[in-house]
Amino acid sequence: MSRTSAAAARPRASGHAPDAGGRRLPRTLHPVAWWVWALALATAVSRTNNPLLLFLVLAVLGYVITMRRTEAPWARGFTYYLYLALTVVAIRVVFRAVFATGITPHDHFLFSLPHIPTPDWYAGIRLGGPVSLEALLSAATDGLRLACMLCCIGAANTLANPKRALRVLPGALYELGVAVTVSISVAPQLVQSVQRVHRARRLRAGRSKGLRALRGIIVPVLEDALERSLRLAAAMDSRGYGRAGTATRRSRRATGALMLLGMCGLCAGAYGLLDATAPTLLGFPALAVGGVLCVAGLRLGGRRITRTTYRPDPWRAAEWAVAGCGVLSAVLLFSNAGFDAAELNPSIYPLSWPTLPLVPAAAILLAGTAGFLAPPPSAPVRPAVPAQRTEELT
Repeated sequence: MSRTSAAAARPRASGHAPDAGGRRLPRTLHPVAWWVWALALATAVSRTNNPLLLFLVLAVLGYVITMRRTEAPWARGFTYYLYLALTVVAIRVVFRAVFATGITPHDHFLFSLPHIPTPDWYAGIRLGGPVSLEALLSAATDGLRLACMLCCIGAANTLANPKRALRVLPGALYELGVAVTVSISVAPQLVQSVQRVHRARRLRAGRSKGLRALRGIIVPVLEDALERSLRLAAAMDSRGYGRAGTATRRSRRATGALMLLGMCGLCAGAYGLLDATAPTLLGFPALAVGGVLCVAGLRLGGRRITRTTYRPDPWRAAEWAVAGCGVLSAVLLFSNAGFDAAELNPSIYPLSWPTLPLVPAAAILLAGTAGFLAPPPSAPVRPAVPAQRTEELT
């Protein structure tokens, strides 16, 4: 291999080569941008129970994750969020069928469950009885909305590096963020460990099914988890985790008071915005005061955490574009501009196929533009293979 070809191949091996169009360098998007995008899309989902729009949200999530996820262990867990979403829908339908509310003459009867009489103090709740198609469809739609919100959170966990997201947390929330980061990283790492042990047993011609195979997989997985936890504890200890800063007892009490008053202000402001009969001071004024108090408490509490950031993540035009398309999608669905609000929540009665409103569908598709607005992810770094020099025959 000549020096020119080796130099041309070196950037590609490091994961910083331009994409197919040669316009953008692959890099990892800021984790806060992905979280803002996912939370805004989850907020938009909470606005509707139209099944067509909800399935469109799932399609958008699948497209963005397929285009912009990395090869990291946490990037492989979206499938399990889909399983959890299906479980939520199934549980919602089963509960609606068991706790039947009766049917009307206009409902479509499906089946009837044995009725269980309840005591007088349990009046108002009925166990068993006739189940209608409308009741099951309504339960499935409600469960699908919750499932889409769970998938939005799963998309954020899949696309954003939880360890890099820990860097941008305020100092007062650093310890809580570490606990959340460790808990989020456990499940994907356990799945990866199970797959690795299962693959090793198959290569050794071991039993791959049955209780004996399960016992042979659990022991290495638990051993791997113990070794990983010991390495994590050693790494946290070497980085001074848990070391107190210069905060005094008085400052800690002031931090707690500010955070408590700030949370009360946020709760009062949210109640004032949701209740139209509440006084004006319980709306935006209480929400603003609560937010200021919480920010002051976070700033004051961050003094007891002394930490440095190596190579902070940049916030560039791609981050603004990804976060903006998600926020704009939520704003369009809450603005009710260009469409009827009843189209977002179609009624089951009478039983009919829901319509697809164009403006909300366009808003959800706008959130899907994050699939190409975000830069392509960096390729995994692989060890370079030394080139062998050969003598040219003359």
